Amino acid sequence: TLVGSLQQLHGPELSYNNLLDADAALALVRDYRTPAVAIIKHATPCGVACGSDEANLADIYSRALASDPLSAFGGIVGINRHVDGALAEHIARTRFDVLVAPSFSEEAIDLLARRKSLRLLAVADPNVGERDDKFASKLAFRQVSGGFLAQIRDAVDEEQPMGPVTLRHPTLEELADLVFAWRAVKHVRSNAIVLARRMATVGIGGGQTSRVDSVKIACEKAGEYARGAVMASDAFFPFPDGIEAAAQAGVTAIIQPGGSVNDDAVIEAADVAGMAMVFTSKRHFKH
Repeated sequence: TLVGSLQQLHGPELSYNNLLDADAALALVRDYRTPAVAIIKHATPCGVACGSDEANLADIYSRALASDPLSAFGGIVGINRHVDGALAEHIARTRFDVLVAPSFSEEAIDLLARRKSLRLLAVADPNVGERDDKFASKLAFRQVSGGFLAQIRDAVDEEQPMGPVTLRHPTLEELADLVFAWRAVKHVRSNAIVLARRMATVGIGGGQTSRVDSVKIACEKAGEYARGAVMASDAFFPFPDGIEAAAQAGVTAIIQPGGSVNDDAVIEAADVAGMAMVFTSKRHFKH
């Protein structure tokens, strides 16, 4: 879906890493039906935001950038909507290597082309019209010594059940953020943790061998914005320590698959802290 329909509108030749990161950015924003922006660094997101169809796309971009502006420098931006001049003006203020979107206005191309090292990629939305890669789109491949692995892709399930397991159930606002965060955490390397507020990430932790360390990193990244945020975890919490660390930072609600032998202790820790928690019974856990 990336290479087959890719049209490079500006910038130097694409590298191996450029293509991998652009593909990661596309995969993330295409998991949202509403306007969404993702900023990718080293194949993992450092900022994600979405909004309603009536929302200002420049505002959505700004909220994604605010998640971690330091890491965003030199990253890759993915957008699932047309890029116009107003949005391009905001994007041009930060140095990025790649910007990938379905289409660009002439004004946007002129503005962004002033960044000589910025690669502009137009990639048609695969949900529009016929696709010639229906088989490939359903499978994920990884190379191993002497062969390769194939599995069904981790697709977003629009009707996936989510059951509250704590005494306090999430509010409607928390639930909206939990669904947003659950989609975002799918694209973070395990152990993956995403903190979100108002449909935007505020802290992301991943790639750690200990889940509680990912929680601490996400909370540290979020700083004061962790207070009142929700948290998504790509796999279950093996111990209550991750819940306790999130509660100490001010997180109010959690979404996670469940399935640990210590689920009862984890739920109790959330109840003690007055947090809401829902189980999805499905994990992401991307390696």
